[in-house]
Amino acid sequence: MTTLETLPVELFSDNLLLELPIESLLQLASTNKFFSSLCSDELLWQRRLKSDFNFSGAGTARTSGWKFIYRNMYNPKVFVWGEKANGRLGLGAKFPKSSLLGSGVPFPTRLRIPQARIVNIVAGGMSFHALDSEGRLWVWGTLNSLTAALNSEGFSEPGKVAHTPLRLDLPVRITEISCGRLHSLALDSQSQLWNWTSWGRPFLLSSRHITTDSKPVQVECGWNFSSILTKSGEIFVWWPLSSEMGDQIRDKNNEMDETKEFAARAAEGVIPCVPWSLDAPDLSRLPPLPRLPKLVETGDNAEYDQVKIVKIAAMDARLVALTDQGHVLLFRGLESEDTLADGAWSYLPNFSELNRVRTMPPFNGTQPVIAAPPTMKITHISAHFLKFFAYSTGASSIVLMGNTETQDNSPPHIEPTLQNRSVISVHVGDWHYAALTATGELLTWGGYSAGALGLGDPTELPVGGPGGFSTEQARLNALDRGLGNPPNTTLPTQVRFDHARKSPKDRFCFLACASGWHTGALVIDLQKDADDNKESEEEDEELVEIRPPTHVRLNPAPHLPIPGHGGIGGGVFRVGFAGRGLTRGGQARGPPTA
Repeated sequence: MTTLETLPVELFSDNLLLELPIESLLQLASTNKFFSSLCSDELLWQRRLKSDFNFSGAGTARTSGWKFIYRNMYNPKVFVWGEKANGRLGLGAKFPKSSLLGSGVPFPTRLRIPQARIVNIVAGGMSFHALDSEGRLWVWGTLNSLTAALNSEGFSEPGKVAHTPLRLDLPVRITEISCGRLHSLALDSQSQLWNWTSWGRPFLLSSRHITTDSKPVQVECGWNFSSILTKSGEIFVWWPLSSEMGDQIRDKNNEMDETKEFAARAAEGVIPCVPWSLDAPDLSRLPPLPRLPKLVETGDNAEYDQVKIVKIAAMDARLVALTDQGHVLLFRGLESEDTLADGAWSYLPNFSELNRVRTMPPFNGTQPVIAAPPTMKITHISAHFLKFFAYSTGASSIVLMGNTETQDNSPPHIEPTLQNRSVISVHVGDWHYAALTATGELLTWGGYSAGALGLGDPTELPVGGPGGFSTEQARLNALDRGLGNPPNTTLPTQVRFDHARKSPKDRFCFLACASGWHTGALVIDLQKDADDNKESEEEDEELVEIRPPTHVRLNPAPHLPIPGHGGIGGGVFRVGFAGRGLTRGGQARGPPTA
C-alpha cells in the first residue's frame, strides 16, 4: 500500500514542498515527526525564499536561519546612513534631528519604500540599488555625480539625482544586482545581462561568449569595470565607461538625445526606462588559472576532478577569485582594456592555507590571542575600491583582509575580534567596513566618513569609545564650532537599529551593503509591536525637513577623498566644466585605513 511516507523523499524536497502553499506546508509539518523534519529542512526554506520572495542571500555565507528569515520576510525594513550628498540616502529633505551637526546621518535611519518588499540592497559610489520580492529594481541617489543634470532633464542623464527611491520600469524580473563607482550591472530571471551608465537607458548586453552552456552565474562590478562568472568557471570583463564599448554607449546616447521622448523623466515614482541592445562579440576573457597546490586541513572530503572558480569579487583594477577547493587568487591589470594583456593571476597562499595562517598574529606565539581553527576552507570573498576580504563559515569562521597592493606572499590583516564570530558577509566602503554575523549583528569599523559607521552622533557618544571623540576638548570643538572628525574606529562595533525610538528594540540584520561614505541594511523585528502604526509615528517624528541646511559641519579629515569618489591624495578638490556637465575630481588617493 502506497502512503505519503513511502514516496521518495526527493519527490517532496524537489517538487511537492516547493509548490505547496505555505499554509498547507505547515499543516503537513504538524502531522508527524517525518514530515516535521522534512518541512524544517534549511535548503527547503532557502529555496522557498528564492521562489516566493526573490531572496537568495547572494553575497553572504549564510547556511542556516532560512526558515526564521522566511517567517519574518513579510515586512523587512530598509535602513541607511552616512553621507547625504547627491541624494544618496533617499530621504529627500528630511533627516534625523541629531544629524544636523554634520554632513551626514551618523546612525541607521529608516527609509520607507511604499508598496515594495525590499529583499536586497546594494550600494554604489553615490547611490543605492534595491531589489524587491517581485523582481523590480529601485534606485536613489546619483549614479554618476561627475556630471550634472538640470531639473528639466530626465534620467537619461547619468548625473540626474533621485532624492527619494524610484522604480525602474523594466520589461524583465531582476534577480541579482552589482554596483561599481559610476555604473551598475544586473542579471535577470533569464540570465540576461543588463547594464546601466544612466538609469533611464539600460542596455541589454549580448555576446557570443554567453551561451546556454556558459551562462552567467554571478555579476560583479569593479571600480570602473564590469565582470561576470559563467557556469563553466570562466571570467569575462568589459569597461562600459571607457574603451571601445564606452564609445559605442556614448554614440548611442547622442543618437537618443535627438529624440525628447527618450529623456526618461520620472513620473509617479517611476523612471520610464528606454532599453536598448548592445552586441559585444569579443568580451575580454581572463586567462586560465595557474597550477595550484592541493589544499589540506580544509575539513572537506569531496573529490574534485579539476579546480574551478566559483566566486569572484572586484575592486579598483583588481579582481579576486575563489575556487571550489578554497584557493584565493588575485588578478592584476584591469585598469583598462589596454592593460589587460599584461595582467596575470597571483595565487595567495597566505589567504588559502591553514598552515600559513596559523603562523600569523593573532594565532601565533606561545600565548596566542585566539586559537587557530582545526580546519579552514575559504568559502566566500568580497571586495570594493582598495580592499578585499576572504572568509570561511561557521562558529570558527576566519576573516582575512587584503588590498590592491597584496602580492603572492603578502600576509593578510587579521582582526582578532572578527574571528570565530560566524561572519557571513563583509562589506567595504571607501574608508569604512561592515561585517554581518549569522546571529544578525552588524559590526562596523574604520573611518568616520560622514557617519557611515552608524554608531551614533559622535558628540553624544562616550569620549574615547568606538565612534566617539578621543578627548572631551575635541568633542566640544565639534559641538561648538564644527571642527574635526572622530578618529578611526579600530574595534569592530555593533550597530543598533533603534536610534529613533523612545524605547529600545532588538532587531535582526539579515543583509548589509557599503560603498563610498554610506552604508545600508535590511533588518527584521525580533518581536512584533502591538501597534505598528505607533512604531511608525515614533520613528518618523525624529525626522525634520532641512531646506537648506543651516547646521555647522564637521570638517572632512584632510587625508580623505571626496565621498564616494576615491580620489587620491591631499584632499584636493577641483570644480570645472566639461561639455554640459559639472565635473569633480581629486588628485591622489589618501592612505588606506586598516
